[in-house]
Amino acid sequence: MGMSVTISVATEQDAEQIFRLQYLCFQSEAALYGNYRIDPLVQSLDSVREEVASDCVFVARLGEEVVGSVRGALHEDGTASIGKLCVHPRLQGHGIGARLLRAAESALAEERGATKFRLSAGHRSEGSLRLYRRVGYEAVGTSQGQDGVPMVVLEKPAEAYAATA
Repeated sequence: MGMSVTISVATEQDAEQIFRLQYLCFQSEAALYGNYRIDPLVQSLDSVREEVASDCVFVARLGEEVVGSVRGALHEDGTASIGKLCVHPRLQGHGIGARLLRAAESALAEERGATKFRLSAGHRSEGSLRLYRRVGYEAVGTSQGQDGVPMVVLEKPAEAYAATA
């Protein structure tokens, strides 16, 4: 009998596993852009710990192992930024990313009062862009990450998360 993946709020004890998972998962993104200095790869463990303590962070677990994570933060204007969504490469394509995204959207809207969700993905990150469009996000512009990677900025109104849940 196989174990099922569960989604839950991240705890302080999860920070190191999130840090390691993020480093593993974003290797393919770095290769896509030929840039191994992208933010998820250079973020410090202390910074991940700070985000777990202050932001809306969810993890996907397979038993005791963290196999996915996502972070969200609410801004003063009611917009919630969602980022660093990652799922272990061996478990991608099974809906875990969409489940993590829905958990973050739900908490940000219902518990923190978000009125709009915003996220971004590298312009060559077809898998991520496909997922975001499938769950209702629409491209609203472009930006350039601090690491120099061209990004597509996507948004959806918070009331739309219930329709994709």
